[in-house]
Formats: sequence, C-alpha cells, structure tokens
Amino acid sequence: MTSARLAPVLDRIDADLDAALDRLMTLLRIPSISTDPAFADKCDAAADWLVDDLASIGVDATKRPTPGHPMVIGHVDGPGRHLMFYGHYDVQPVDPLDLWHRDPFDPEIQDTPKGRVIRGRGSSDDKGQLMTFVEACRAWKAVHGSLPAKITFFFEGEEESGSPSLVPFLKEHTDELAAELALICDTGLFDEETPAVTTMLRGLLGEEIVIRGPDMDLHSGMYGGPARNPIRVLAGIIAALHDDEGRVTVPGFYDGVPELSNELRAQWEDLGFDADAFLGDVGLSVPAGEAGRSALEMIWSRPTCEVNGITGGYTGDGFKTVLPSEARAKISFRLVGQQDPLAIRESFRKMVQDMLPADCSVDFHPHGASPASVMSTDDPAFEAARQALSEEWPRPAAFIGSGGSIPIAGYFKDILGIDSMLIGFGREDDLIHSPNEKYSLDSFHRGMRSWARILDTLAAED
Repeated sequence: MTSARLAPVLDRIDADLDAALDRLMTLLRIPSISTDPAFADKCDAAADWLVDDLASIGVDATKRPTPGHPMVIGHVDGPGRHLMFYGHYDVQPVDPLDLWHRDPFDPEIQDTPKGRVIRGRGSSDDKGQLMTFVEACRAWKAVHGSLPAKITFFFEGEEESGSPSLVPFLKEHTDELAAELALICDTGLFDEETPAVTTMLRGLLGEEIVIRGPDMDLHSGMYGGPARNPIRVLAGIIAALHDDEGRVTVPGFYDGVPELSNELRAQWEDLGFDADAFLGDVGLSVPAGEAGRSALEMIWSRPTCEVNGITGGYTGDGFKTVLPSEARAKISFRLVGQQDPLAIRESFRKMVQDMLPADCSVDFHPHGASPASVMSTDDPAFEAARQALSEEWPRPAAFIGSGGSIPIAGYFKDILGIDSMLIGFGREDDLIHSPNEKYSLDSFHRGMRSWARILDTLAAED
C-alpha cells in the first residue's frame, strides 16, 4: 500500500524521468576508467560531478583524496534510522573497442525487442544503479523539503580495479561512516519481473599448488615407470577432493555450513528457476555437484571446491614425450555461512601434504581468503524492504543468495559492524564488463521508485 507521503514522491519521479535521464547521460559521458592511469583525471571529474549533484539536493558532500582515486562522501541529517548508501562511479575498460556498436562514452536511449535501454559503459555497472538512489532522494527533497532518514552517501572510484584504497579508508573514517544499515545497489533482479534482496554472499579462498618431482623434465621412454610423475600425483590429489556424492572431502570443510530455513527454501522454490535451461544455455544437460541439492542451493547456499586451471609438462603444438619436473593447479573454494577460510586453507594444505608420495614436494601460493557474508534477516528492515519492493514489481521480491563474492559487504560488516542490504536492478543481459553494456530503462525507472518505497518503509519501520 502506498502511503500518503510516498504517493507524491512517486509522481515526482515519473514526471522527472526525462531530466533524470539527462543527468545520468552526463555522468555516463565521463570515461572514469579506474584501472588505466591515463583516465585518472576523468575519475576525478566524475567525483566532482557527483559532489556537485549531491550538493544540489542539500547533501553536505565532499571529495576525499586517497592514494588512488577519490572517494565521495556526503551527509544529510534526518529522523530515525541512519542509512549508508554505497555505489561506485568508476567503470570497466572498453576493450575491445571494435566490438562496440557506438562510442561507449556517447550514451543513448535505444529501442530493443525487450524494450528501451540506456546503452553505454557504466549504464548498469554502476552509474545507472547509483543514480536510482540519488534520484529517489532528489524526488523526496523536492516534494517534502527533506529526506525521510539520516543518510550517508559513500561513492567509491576504484571498485573495478580491486578497491586498493577502500579498506584503509574505511578504517581511517570508521566513526564518520558509522550507520545502522548499509544499502548497496550493485546487484541485479532475479528475473525481469522479480526483484531481490541479496542476503547471502559466498566467500572465496584461492590456492595454487605446485607439485615438484625430478630435478628436470625426463625422457618418458627412459624414465617412464620408475620415475615419479608430478602430473599423476597432482591428478590423484585433485580426484580425491570430492567423494562420489559430490561433497568436498577436505577435513572440517563443512564446519559452519548452515542448512536453509524452510521459509527461505519455499521462497526459492516459488521463483520457478529452470535448472535445465540454466545448464542448456551453456551446452550442458546433466546437473553435477552435491547429490540431493537443487541448482539454486548449490549456487547460493552451498560451498564448493573447483579446479580453475592445470599446467604441467609440454603444452605446445605437437608432441613431446616428457615426464615433467613439476605440475601446477589453481583451486578455488566458495564459502558460505561461518566457514573459516584460514582453517580450510590449513586443512587443505595438510591433506595435500599427507597425500604426497616419496620424492615429491609441494609449494603453496595463496590467493585471497575472504569469509562469506550472511545478513541477519531477523532485522525487521529486511522484510520491510522486501515488501516495499514487491509493491513496485510484477512479482513478489525474494531473499536470495549470490554465487559470486562481493567484498564490500564483508568489509562493512568486519570494519564498520553493519549489515548490508544488497538491492539492484541489473539484468542478466546487461553485458556489464563487455562491449555494448546497457541498462533497461524500466530498471532505471522502477529502480528510482523502488528506492523511494524502501526509504518510506524503512523510515516508518524505525
């Protein structure tokens, strides 16, 4: 149900859509590519633009220097719950440029078979999403003269280049960034009609292992048989990482892995996810993974162990009959619940070492170790936001998980001590990080209206 104070805000968003698009187009024209030093001044320009835009709606906004690209911080006082909104203004490089149908930084509205879209780099990731929240706030301010809650705006300029300045900045400004709940708009819809609140993010642990055997590559005719082959040893280790039911065999791996609640499982079943089509789209037909688990469970709420790459011996054209002196594998673990990445790393390494035969040694090269992030939906704000989203979209919103990892939510939890509500309006075909990125005009419009509804309900809920 739309409240009396919300209705005119929604009307204002509808009436101001063209002006909101003009503002977004201006931001999209700034080539704020964070990973390329040649665009440092453009990242700076994007930060300046955001400072000015926030100031235009009464936000006390400033550009903050970092060793890399600047952060934009803004504050506006208000009643009730203190919210922090996070987005990033930097974008991915545009290469290969020849695959773009137009200049990636000359955005335009295009008609497509699925409706009108905003075409241009950053339209979905993340400038278009960021501006849905800003425009919702603009409409609130225009109608009511103030915002319905106390809000801190936090815009980053290095998300697409690994966020090297983020953690130090958070630690240095912990008091200033303190809030009760973070809102992050860098995710997507479940499908074109179903919005989502992401409440589970898998963690990530990476390990490269190097199995070493003889001092040099050996002639397989002269040494094959009596000499130890590191590739064969590595293959045995990899094969032992899963049992016949698809479960990971690393000792203690499932410590801290929760089961789904009946309520959440029912929500996921109601989404009507088509696992056959999901696999069919990539040329597969038979589900793998843990026996007895649905595809959504495996993607969102179950941990995994996957081999991401193997090298060893001669891999060039033709054939070379050698026994290699070493073999390598890159192995990643996606983590859920309360799994401890450091404990899993230690257990995995011990398992590998215990499997080594005579005349072999192993080196380990770590590649990150971040735990999962699980938001407490016991906070009534989460259900309130889900209901608010459901009012705007054709189908009810759902609490979902994410198969990938979004470190910012974990940083907010670990450093600032606050949960994050991840709500975004991107679509699977938005081509983020690819040529011809787009953002649905419907997502942009409904996204603004969705944030207005969420702000209204969170302010009332408090």
